[in-house]
Amino acid sequence: MSFTNDNVSDNYITNKNEWLRIKDFIPKDKQIWCPFYCDGSMVGTFKEMGFDIIHKDEDFFDHNHGDIIIDNPPFSKKKEVLIRLKELDKPFILISPSMMLSYKYFQELFKNQIQILIPEKRIKFSHLDAQDKKNYTPPFASFYFCYKMNLERDITYI
Repeated sequence: MSFTNDNVSDNYITNKNEWLRIKDFIPKDKQIWCPFYCDGSMVGTFKEMGFDIIHKDEDFFDHNHGDIIIDNPPFSKKKEVLIRLKELDKPFILISPSMMLSYKYFQELFKNQIQILIPEKRIKFSHLDAQDKKNYTPPFASFYFCYKMNLERDITYI
């Protein structure tokens, strides 16, 4: 679902380079579902990297596509998204603030089941409504939270 009408602070697009950082951690033989539409630009990014992607402007809570979920969820709906992901029980890579590790609901849902890709530099975004689409680096660190991705290590610095 496009959350652009729900909360303007959810309208941040993950820059292409941030997805390129994790390309080697994504299996090529799986269909990727990117459920959080925003501006729809993820289709081009993931197809350029050689992935089979489903990315539609539809409600995440009413659909279930692909083999792996990879996206930057709307931060204002983090808890609801994580509950739904646990129900779906399929592998995912989500960009979320590092502080999510300390949230009680996150710990209860995914204790000892999460692996983390920690980028060398902070992840950059651009706002959907920004005229110049200038890179925005938030004042907090974000990580790639991975579930059932079978990475070599639980914490990987990239």
